[in-house]
Amino acid sequence: MDAPDWTAITSRNARSVQTTIGWIFWDPGALARLEALGVPGPLGYIAARAAPLAPAGADAVIASFGSISPAAIRWALEAVATSTTIDAVWRARDDAVLEGLGAYAPDLGAPLARLGPLLWPVVEALPTVGRVLAAAHLRMPRPTDPVLSGWHGLNCLREWRGDTHWALVAAAGLTGVEVSLLHNAWLGYEPDWLPTSRGSTAADIASAWATLEAKGLAVDGAVTSDGLALRQQLEDDTDHLTTVPWQLLGEEESERFASDFEGPCTRLLARVDLTAGPNYQPASRIRP
Repeated sequence: MDAPDWTAITSRNARSVQTTIGWIFWDPGALARLEALGVPGPLGYIAARAAPLAPAGADAVIASFGSISPAAIRWALEAVATSTTIDAVWRARDDAVLEGLGAYAPDLGAPLARLGPLLWPVVEALPTVGRVLAAAHLRMPRPTDPVLSGWHGLNCLREWRGDTHWALVAAAGLTGVEVSLLHNAWLGYEPDWLPTSRGSTAADIASAWATLEAKGLAVDGAVTSDGLALRQQLEDDTDHLTTVPWQLLGEEESERFASDFEGPCTRLLARVDLTAGPNYQPASRIRP
């Protein structure tokens, strides 16, 4: 019997992990709850995702988020400090997750509840060196609701992959805005869409284009073939370095994850198209 292609399994399942978690960032129910706490719009997404690391301060969150506007992160944490608490933001997001899954992907409930007890030992076994945001998520209380517990286990897995990716970006000598421009071109999005959507200013973007050109990764405001190759290499290396959780889960369960989650995640991604737009959640998108 041929050995499993763990890199291919990882690449395939990463999209469903991202979608199972990421749809909540633009869900109207989540946004309404967070706005009621005084944390409106995209600031609510930042605050809820940053909650486990927020006690370390804005600078730590900025470093861990990579490509999100530092000013937006500071505004989000200031809004929490002024109007509510980080624990209240965390609970509001959790309530929205359960409500939204029940409404838009009810067939994910049983798979998430089943997955939780299998996934938590895997997540706990993952190395946390250099994976600060994932490690911060591990310190949070485990939900007693089985569906939410499975969701949080996947959220830890998502952040562990994200931390791994940002370590590779840093090793490549790229800034968050620079790699957003490379990613934008790699996906075939309209010019500058991705860094703009993450709060980068026109000055930030112009500076990043200049440094990409100095590195030979762009010419006249367009990413070169070398730049695209570097972005592909970052993706390939991320897949290669994040096979461990799927190997620990095992081939049978990894394949069952794909079978259980891909259908509902197609609907959740379609919901992102409606609530945010078809470019959002780029980690869930398949390249043209």
